[in-house]
Amino acid sequence: MTSLRHILIALLLSAISLTLTDAAHAQTVEDRARTAASAAQAKSGTSETLRRNYLTPALAGNGVSTVDGSQSFTPTIACRKSATMLELLAQPAAGGDIGTFTISRDSNLDGSFDEALSVPRPVSGVCANGIIACDPGSWNNCRNFQWATGTTGNLKLTEVDLSQLAGCYCINNACGSNLVWGNMASILKDLGGGVVGALTSADPRIGVLEASVDGPLIRYSGTQTTACASSPSLAVSSYATNPSALSGDAYAAAQSSSVFQTLAGSPVGTGRTSSSRDCTITRNLTLTAISLDDVIQRASGGYATSNPTPGSADFLTGSPGDNSLHGGSCTLFDYHITLHVEKPERLKSVTIPAWFADDWGQVRIDGALISYGPGAWTGSGNPPGSCDRGRTSYFYPDIDLMPWMTKGDHTIVLRLAVGDRGEGNLQVHAEVDTSCELAETLTDACMGNAADPTCTLKSESVDGVETFRNGVATGLRPLAQTRIVSSASCSQSVTRSFFEKERRYQCVATSTTPDLSRATYIIDHSSPNLLADRITASDGTVSATTRAFALPGQASVASCEAICKTRAPKANNDAAVDGVVGAKQNAPTGYDTFYHSCGSDNVCPLGAGEELVSACGCLDDFPEAAVMMQSLRLGGADLVCTASR
Repeated sequence: MTSLRHILIALLLSAISLTLTDAAHAQTVEDRARTAASAAQAKSGTSETLRRNYLTPALAGNGVSTVDGSQSFTPTIACRKSATMLELLAQPAAGGDIGTFTISRDSNLDGSFDEALSVPRPVSGVCANGIIACDPGSWNNCRNFQWATGTTGNLKLTEVDLSQLAGCYCINNACGSNLVWGNMASILKDLGGGVVGALTSADPRIGVLEASVDGPLIRYSGTQTTACASSPSLAVSSYATNPSALSGDAYAAAQSSSVFQTLAGSPVGTGRTSSSRDCTITRNLTLTAISLDDVIQRASGGYATSNPTPGSADFLTGSPGDNSLHGGSCTLFDYHITLHVEKPERLKSVTIPAWFADDWGQVRIDGALISYGPGAWTGSGNPPGSCDRGRTSYFYPDIDLMPWMTKGDHTIVLRLAVGDRGEGNLQVHAEVDTSCELAETLTDACMGNAADPTCTLKSESVDGVETFRNGVATGLRPLAQTRIVSSASCSQSVTRSFFEKERRYQCVATSTTPDLSRATYIIDHSSPNLLADRITASDGTVSATTRAFALPGQASVASCEAICKTRAPKANNDAAVDGVVGAKQNAPTGYDTFYHSCGSDNVCPLGAGEELVSACGCLDDFPEAAVMMQSLRLGGADLVCTASR
């Protein structure tokens, strides 16, 4: 299939061929140029001839010929097309909500609407992919709806959780006054963007050609692409599912294009006085599972670690076997256990619930004595009394070790004094918080632009809501967004004021100023009949020259494109929300006004039922148009109550 690009290329090649072929019949370059220009102007010199020779046949699928008529072909630009594929009408209510919201759609692109949807509830908030409906004028009892399509491709609204919507913002009086009228164009584009996004996601063959806003109404014209397949699943839709491939393919095409490289290396491409810089501020959320060893663990010493529950551990040290120690008359035994604390803030409790000794015992942590028995044994030497007591003493102090549990290593020592035979054991019990840990960081790629004094903020979009436009704040702010952050073992709902900001800065760029001294010399020293020049050689020598010069004669050009003005009677049968237009007017009929481009014979091509108002010539109806537009503007201002006049 051919496309509009192929048409333009063929026309260009044909025009070039006129200037190059049959050079024997052309006397000068100027003559050949005039011949090519005359041929091109004959087929595209006016809007009427351009429309008749190229646009109308190309869009209708009829034959199109090159400038010289030597070649012709039949282009197929689109399978089906509609002048108005979609219409959205939004009218505010007293509470600031959109009280009337209707959608008309031409689903099969045959030129007539066959699907209509009227939103039954006032629209209180707008999202990039849906709407929010609340009690009028408030933000109470809100329900959230997402744009979607049914099994037959019909447009519908599906109620969802707020977390499934993106870029939401409030538009009614709960958030400010006059927000809808003050931002009507952008709100209509956001509503229409959500609808178009749902339709094109379901059927990527649909292409939107143009969007135009007319007061509270936005219209979209569209076509079905040249991949005329019955199934909406097409290879050309691969970029929709993998948008990152688009930039890579575009870069590869640019690198192999001699035209692109020529433009990129030209002074126009490299010597700009200003540049746009796009950047983002992104909130990064990571959810990590926490185990007991991530909080506290036995680094060395001891003989066992047990885990009675997933969030607790018992660390054991000593020689608990009965009479496992041989002390003779009196021998001291030291048993160490070192605990490493990595996350002290996640410790719930660390205690010594129990220990026992046969015969004597002492417990120290980081050198501090915290327990002893069965008598007052507080020194570092032998106990005060007979070492052999002939029995085992059990202690249940439940000592709180949290004051010592700072980040790092902590050593607990069980010292035993044994006469003859004996044993001893110490238990340390830890309870920890093993819930998932949320790590949050901001990646600010705009920091350099914000700090650059040559840069100013041009536009900003926060989670899909346009907060800055052309360097001016829109007054719109996004609602707090909720997202689900998940890991392999857990998930968590996170609500933040924003997750991503997209910004564009306008920055003064350093440009390379070309040497214009030669051009300045030529302009200053030349006359209509004399061309002066000054050339600097590679060795630095300068030579000045003069020669006779004359411009070729220029053909006369018409001061304007001749047009004529006509009118034809029309019944005022247009219907609006309030009824038929003719029923609201004094006269049930009026006139449609038409403007036609006149041909070379300077005759106005009247249409059926038309009468001539102004003959062919350079018409200037701007004053009349200005009066009509001002009348409509002032009339609309009287009909609608706004915060500003």
